[in-house]
Amino acid sequence: MILLTISVKLVVMEDIKNVVIIGSGPAGLTAAIYLSRADLKPLVFAGVSWGGQLMLTTDVENYPGFVEGIQGPELMDKFRKQAERFGAEILNENVTAVDFSKKPFKVTAGGKDYFAKSVLVATGAETKWLGLPNEQRLIGHGVSSCAPCDAFFFRDKKVVVVGGGDSAMEEALVLTKFATEVTIIHRREEFRASKIMQDKAKANEKIKFLLNSEVVDVLGKDNVEGVKVKNKDGSTTDIAVDGVFLAIGHLPVTGIFKDQLELDEKDYIVRKTVGEGSQAFKMMTSKEGVFVAGDVHDVSYKQAVTAAGYGCRAALEVERWLEMESD
Repeated sequence: MILLTISVKLVVMEDIKNVVIIGSGPAGLTAAIYLSRADLKPLVFAGVSWGGQLMLTTDVENYPGFVEGIQGPELMDKFRKQAERFGAEILNENVTAVDFSKKPFKVTAGGKDYFAKSVLVATGAETKWLGLPNEQRLIGHGVSSCAPCDAFFFRDKKVVVVGGGDSAMEEALVLTKFATEVTIIHRREEFRASKIMQDKAKANEKIKFLLNSEVVDVLGKDNVEGVKVKNKDGSTTDIAVDGVFLAIGHLPVTGIFKDQLELDEKDYIVRKTVGEGSQAFKMMTSKEGVFVAGDVHDVSYKQAVTAAGYGCRAALEVERWLEMESD
């Protein structure tokens, strides 16, 4: 008689985390602060490049509490240290896979499986860049993707906005409050923006338009000094400007969730409301027990302070949901 020994990997209850947070921008780390203060001992997967979009930002002057402004990386370092102070465990590992099909939920990072009663997704959204070497080098030194964040720094200066949609028109209009001249550069003959947004932009005397043109290089050593533009006939022109604003869209970081959670047509996570009244959960995803916060679901605001607010809301709901589950 042959005896077969089958090895079964069991999940020990002590190894199951109350909550795993995926992401370490303002949403994820705010949630970590709240959940660690609630003694839920959150495990945060920060990623190898942790801190979110603010790690690419120099001066941040619109985050409340910093009268003189603060550097983006310094602000995120403060977020992180505050979360760690209250007991959050933060690992600089990229999550490579998740399994939300059964409980406890499984999260794979660094070649190891982790299990949790709940998960909070705060992976954010990445700016679509042109992919130009000098563009990447000068991010935070004249290259930006957020006019509401950085327009103030371009008072009495000339800037260009790259894009042709509503966001490009919105960025340009914000910039006119500070810049002396704003040129919208679009590679096509016609804009994709809605007529009302085009009309607003065209009615503003500070805004100029350059169509059938493509930015092929950003000029400048330490700061932006201009852009090289490829024209319709193939020739190139150098335009002297002090700032370049990208408005060609964002990409939500949702690749590992495509078979696990409901996404919208642009791959943002769909936020659900579960329950009714004051006891409703409004930061839930399509999977009960998996919550979402920040730019990974927010297609409208994309500000550090709103992301932090969403992180707070989601954390409070996670805490309440775990209490309900334990009853």
